[in-house]
Amino acid sequence: MAPRANWKGYLRLSLVSCPIALYPASSLSEKVSFNRINRKTGNRLKQQNVDSETGEVVSRDDMVRGYEVAKGQYMIVEDEEIEAVQIESTRTIDIDQFVPKNEIDERYVDSPYYIAPDGAVGQEAFAVIRDTIAKLNMVALGRVVLARREHVIALEPKGRGLVGTTLRYPYEVRDDKPYFEDIPELKLSKEMLDLAAHIVQTKSGHFDPSQFEDRYENALIDLLKKKQAGEKIEPARETPPPRVVNLMEALRASIDAEQKKAPAPSTRARRPAKKKATR
Repeated sequence: MAPRANWKGYLRLSLVSCPIALYPASSLSEKVSFNRINRKTGNRLKQQNVDSETGEVVSRDDMVRGYEVAKGQYMIVEDEEIEAVQIESTRTIDIDQFVPKNEIDERYVDSPYYIAPDGAVGQEAFAVIRDTIAKLNMVALGRVVLARREHVIALEPKGRGLVGTTLRYPYEVRDDKPYFEDIPELKLSKEMLDLAAHIVQTKSGHFDPSQFEDRYENALIDLLKKKQAGEKIEPARETPPPRVVNLMEALRASIDAEQKKAPAPSTRARRPAKKKATR
């Protein structure tokens, strides 16, 4: 079954355009999720919207959006009024600019999407846009409206399609100065830096996400399996914090430990099947 697109529209580069479909490139559906349960009855809880003053349950028909204009005072905004806010890019991703990928600050990177032609019509135009971006070895910037919000989206080739990554706006990214300004500038010795560089070299490799292991997720699945089997759940032992030691001694000890260590096996865990841990 073909994936379901969560946005359809057009991709346009100047006068060249084509129909496209946009699909989420990431998913949280595989993660363990929990429901809120009444401990006494074992029944699932249902959330209700309650008036903060009267305590009465509010029906869906009476629920509207409100913007707080003063403490406890709200201006009601109707759905029709929000829909009246028309943005040019509602159904079109217009490519506005091309920039080097290494100039995009990683703090601005948000969510990835796959972009493919929508149907047979326009596939040639899609290929022209895709291959042009690839030839320039740059990233195309455009705008897209998702969930009524306009996002800047960075486009780059991926196989026969495109990957579009939404970018955060400057007001969404915090300035780093308040966090780093109190860190002093230190003059480190060459020996200290050489020892640290040697440790880095022993741990160097290539980026391979297939080796990533979500240890917390796997521990949750093991927990659910044990509970289903009626096993007693033992509390985890608290790991003591690292001791503060002489830095040079710690660097030398780290090198000795790395040299004595056998070649590390693959860190990719065999993920337990979730369906065995659910009813």
